[in-house]
Amino acid sequence: MSQDLAPTNATLLARRHAAVARGVGQAHELFIQSARNAEFTDVEGRRFIDFAGGIAVLNTGHLHPEVIAAVKAQLDLYTHTCFQVVAYEPYVAVCEKLNAMAPGNFAKKSLLLTTGAEAVENAIKIARSHTGRGGVVAFTGGYHGRTHYTLGLTGKVAPYKTGFGPFPSEIFHAQFPNALYGVTVDDAIASVEQIFKNDIEASRVAAFIVEPVQGEGGFHIAPPEFISRLKEIADRHGILLIADEVQTGAGRTGTWFACEQWPVAPDLITTAKSLAGGFPLSGVVGRAEVIDAPAAGGLGGTYAGSPVACAAALAVIQAFDDEQLLARSRSLGERLVNGFKAMAQQHKAIGDVRGLGAMVAIELFEGGDVHSPDAALTRKVVAEAARSGLVLLSCGTYGNVIRVLVPLTASDALIDEGMAIIEASFAAVA
Repeated sequence: MSQDLAPTNATLLARRHAAVARGVGQAHELFIQSARNAEFTDVEGRRFIDFAGGIAVLNTGHLHPEVIAAVKAQLDLYTHTCFQVVAYEPYVAVCEKLNAMAPGNFAKKSLLLTTGAEAVENAIKIARSHTGRGGVVAFTGGYHGRTHYTLGLTGKVAPYKTGFGPFPSEIFHAQFPNALYGVTVDDAIASVEQIFKNDIEASRVAAFIVEPVQGEGGFHIAPPEFISRLKEIADRHGILLIADEVQTGAGRTGTWFACEQWPVAPDLITTAKSLAGGFPLSGVVGRAEVIDAPAAGGLGGTYAGSPVACAAALAVIQAFDDEQLLARSRSLGERLVNGFKAMAQQHKAIGDVRGLGAMVAIELFEGGDVHSPDAALTRKVVAEAARSGLVLLSCGTYGNVIRVLVPLTASDALIDEGMAIIEASFAAVA
């Protein structure tokens, strides 16, 4: 192909608009050419620092050498059998690893799937099978996926739920505690009890599902006291507690599962995203007697637990051990939080800096007034950073949160370079 015919972001974007469904969003008008670790090059040869990490999928970075080696080795053996037809050892090995890493002093089993939404739906299926109940309580601001049922669980309308209703019945939303917005732990617990008074009796609720740190909701952290009190209610009424760790899992928060930092262990955990370093794999892990409730044949999927993705996941878990990435997550998070707090001293719009491990975010407000979320400034900062070679993502109920999901394998020098771009972007647009 001649240089004149080489694709550009603009020409590829035009082709995309002509061929791809409008509902598939795109945060940045960029097309990637190649990537390594926490950097990538677009089709026009420009270098970018990646603070998005494929939305928390690349905790071990782009093309981690051990992950790629494991995948290449697996490709020479077999790529698919459907585990329910002819099984394979890597699936079993991943389940053994998840069972060993999940918190809780009880026997555990796991199920492997393909996507985060699929994991969440199967966790609900398992909870319903075990309890014989149909109701589920989720929380405001929570995000649980794009399938019809998981959209029902999701506590944020635009853009995910707009135009797709009605949603499945017997899903209820309690308040998620958020001190910044004046929602206390007492308020959140009272809202759960209110659901039992107004909407569904506790004896018909199968599960509570909660993110340890809300992803799309703005990186708000579930307070330990809230989790303890929620588990007490769950145990009192025979309700299961599900930790949705699709985004928080695989070391993002400084422990393999964020719920390891909870004062109590959940009954079920969903996991996906960075579990297989960029290859599609998800899972449900939890109490063996709960996981085993569905009859044989009740769980599974044609592509569920792909052997290629399982090989990648085993390499990811090994990389965490070899490179001490859990400790790196904690030190990286501290570096990011300190950098943003220093930035907040110079930019009044940064009204809050928060994080758990390397799951870090800042929330922007007009003039620093927490009653005036500043989505417009958020969009400007993200766009300016991209023009300067840094890819960021926004989130939050009001679209005013900038989140960082940079690979844990990024160097301190690269982190500092990215933070300097954010600082310069605020100076340019604020």
